Amino acid sequence: MSLKWFFVTGTDTDVGKTLVTAGLLALANKSGLRTAAVKPVAAGSMNSGAGFRNEDALLLQDHCSYELSYDQVNPVALALPIAPHIAAAREKIELSAAKLIEHCTEFNHLQIDVSFMEGAGGWRVPLNGNQMLSDVAVGLHCKVILVVGLRLGCLNHAVLTAEAIRRDGLSLAGWVANFLEPEMPMVEENIATLRDLFDEPCLGVIPRLLEPSGQSVATYLMLPEQVSLS
Repeated sequence: MSLKWFFVTGTDTDVGKTLVTAGLLALANKSGLRTAAVKPVAAGSMNSGAGFRNEDALLLQDHCSYELSYDQVNPVALALPIAPHIAAAREKIELSAAKLIEHCTEFNHLQIDVSFMEGAGGWRVPLNGNQMLSDVAVGLHCKVILVVGLRLGCLNHAVLTAEAIRRDGLSLAGWVANFLEPEMPMVEENIATLRDLFDEPCLGVIPRLLEPSGQSVATYLMLPEQVSLS
């Protein structure tokens, strides 16, 4: 079976992409799939002595069933927790969609069934003056999973993001609703509206969790139908 790529994006930054990706990895592992994960660019990394390490990328590495080095999971770790292209410019690092795509295509030679790629921020995150991180997803022909952070304004952000994904020629494998604000008014009505707005399936609704982890989040998720052992 050829490697299947899924790109996990969000309606904004800090909407739960990493936890959702870890949960999807945990589900796929439980199904007996050989899994991998990539966070191509991570801004906000600490110097471990062995190099810069990003907390989110480390979590994804821990949830892969296929053993990968840190550099395989996160080829570009930037120190400052700011927009990746600005952080890269400060560190005199050139970000390139082509180089990131080339890095990911090396996974095609490994014994992996499915790989989940986590984006940075939302769909339109600049890599440089004329390329976006979404260009990597397009170059790899990824199916896209959209994480919708449930807060005021999420409906607009979700619809606009989905429109941009489709305009880029990619399809949504599904979407996940993630509770961000415990006091959000009419939250169930907002979820119902999302179900009406999207033809694609809801892959899960994640409540506020006291100690969220990949395993705990996995109990609220289902895998996209494109993921299978066949």
